[in-house]
Amino acid sequence: MAISKLAPLLFLALVFLSIAEPGEPSLLADIKQGQDPDKEPYVGVNVGTDVSHLLSPPNLVSFLQVQKITHVRVYDADPDLLKALAKTKIRVIIGVPNNQLLAIGSSNATAASWVGRNVVAYYPETSIIGIAVGDEVLTTVPSSAPLLVPAIESLYSALVAANLHTQIKVSTPHAASIILDSFPPSQAYFNQSLVSVMLPLLQFLSRTGSPLMMNLYPYYVFMQNKGVVPLDNALFKPLTPAKEMVDPNTLLHYTNVLDAMIDATYVSMKNLNVTDVVVLVSESGWPSKGDSKEPYATVDNADTYNSNLIKHVLDRTGTPLHPELTSSVYIYELFNEDLRSPPMSEANWGLFYGNSTAVYLLHVSGSGGFLANDTTNQTYCIAMDNVDSRTLQTALDWACGQGQANCSEIQPGEDCYQPSNVKNHASYAFDSYYQKEGKAAGSCDFKGVAMITTTDPSHGSCIFPGSKKVSNATKQVVNSTVSSGATESSRFFIFSSNRRTAIDKALGSVFSVLFSFLLAVALWTPI
Repeated sequence: MAISKLAPLLFLALVFLSIAEPGEPSLLADIKQGQDPDKEPYVGVNVGTDVSHLLSPPNLVSFLQVQKITHVRVYDADPDLLKALAKTKIRVIIGVPNNQLLAIGSSNATAASWVGRNVVAYYPETSIIGIAVGDEVLTTVPSSAPLLVPAIESLYSALVAANLHTQIKVSTPHAASIILDSFPPSQAYFNQSLVSVMLPLLQFLSRTGSPLMMNLYPYYVFMQNKGVVPLDNALFKPLTPAKEMVDPNTLLHYTNVLDAMIDATYVSMKNLNVTDVVVLVSESGWPSKGDSKEPYATVDNADTYNSNLIKHVLDRTGTPLHPELTSSVYIYELFNEDLRSPPMSEANWGLFYGNSTAVYLLHVSGSGGFLANDTTNQTYCIAMDNVDSRTLQTALDWACGQGQANCSEIQPGEDCYQPSNVKNHASYAFDSYYQKEGKAAGSCDFKGVAMITTTDPSHGSCIFPGSKKVSNATKQVVNSTVSSGATESSRFFIFSSNRRTAIDKALGSVFSVLFSFLLAVALWTPI
C-alpha cells in the first residue's frame, strides 16, 4: 500500500484523537503532564491540633485514608505523624512554626539541620510535597518579616544539597489583608509597606516554580462588607446576572468572592512584574457555629460553602481573569479545634468533631470519594485500623452487651461472621449501635477506636445495619458512587469528577472506533 494514500487518513484520525471537550486538556497534553496528580487541581485539608482528644497519629492516618483524603497541610513537622504517613501516598505540606523563623533565618546550618531532621529523614516514604515557612508572618508577627525570605532561601538551599528541591516546594502562607483595594480585582495591589519582602519572595517563587500561598476567606469578606457583598456570592450560590459582581475596568463578571480574591492576587503580582507564579489557596472555609455577633456562622452555610468550593475546584473552570488556571485549595479545617480561644467561631471551622463524627455532610454527590453518598445522609460507624485486638474486643463486648447492639449477624454461620476477626465483628457491632442511636453525636466513638465513614462497609451477603435502612433503589446509587471513588486516583475529599471521567471515556471510545474505521478504509481501499 502506498504510504501517501494512508498518511492523510492517519493524520485525520490523529486530529480527532487530539480533540477534547472545550476547556479540557487534549490527549497529547495529558501525555505530557503524565500521571502526577499534583499537576491537576485538588482539594486538601488543614489539620490543626488544638483538639482536646486528638486522634493518635496512626489513627489519624487511618481516618484520612477512610475518608479518601489525599492532601493535607500540617502546621509543624510532628515526627510521629510523618512516620505514620509513610507509604500511604497521602501528600503533605509540613510547616515551620513562626517561633522557629529567627533561628532558621539567621543560620544556614540550622536550616540544613531542620531539613535533615524533618524532611530527609522521612522522604520519599512519606510524600512531603511542600514546606510552609511560617503562617501569615507579615501580618501577625511583622517583626519577623525581615527573616522570612532568608529562612525560605536557607531551607531551599538545604533541599538543593539533598537533591530534593524539584520535588519539594518552599513557600509561605499570607493573609488576604496584604492586598489592598481587592475589589475590583483589576485595581488590587500589595500593601506598599510589604513590597520590600514581597518582591524578593515572588522572585524566589518564580525562580523555583513554587506557588504563592494565600489564606482566603470569603466569610470575612462578607462579614466586613454586609449589605455590599451578597451572601449568595460568598457561598458560590447561583446568581442572577444582576447580582454578579462586575469589574468595571475589565468587564469581567464574578459569580463568587473567592475567584475575585484569587484574581486580585494575580493582579497584585503583575503589578510587581511577576506573571508566572500560581496561587495555592492554603486555607479557606466557613465556620459552622458562632456567637451572637456571628449569625452567619451556621452549619447550613458551612456545608454550602465547602460543598460548592469543592465542586468549583474540581470543575476546573479557573477564574474570570485566568480561566486556564484553577487553584488547588486546602479546606480549613479537618477537626473543630475546641481548645481555641474566643470568639466561638474559632473553635468551629472543622468538618469533623475531635471524635471523628461529622459536623455536617458535604453535598458533593457524583464526585466520588469522600462523603459520596451524602444525598441519603448515609453514614456508617466502623472500627479504626491499627487498633490492638484486646481494645477492640472490649469495645465489641460493650456494644453487644450493655450497648444492646444487634449482634446476631456476626454469630457463627450467619452472613456477617466471615471474615472471622475482631475488627470485622467490631465494625458490624459499632454500626448497629450507631444506627440504633440515630447516629447521635458521640455514638461512634467507643473510647476512640471507631470512626464515621460514608463508604458502605457491607460485603458479599453481609449487609451492615446502616444499609438495611436504605431502599434498594437508593442502595444502587450509593454503591455505584462508592465504587467510582474507590480507586487510587480518586480525589478528595479528593474527588475525581465522574462527569469528566464519563466524558473522557465516551470520547475515547468514539475516537477509538473512528480511528479503527479510518484505518480499515485505508487498508482495504485499492491503490
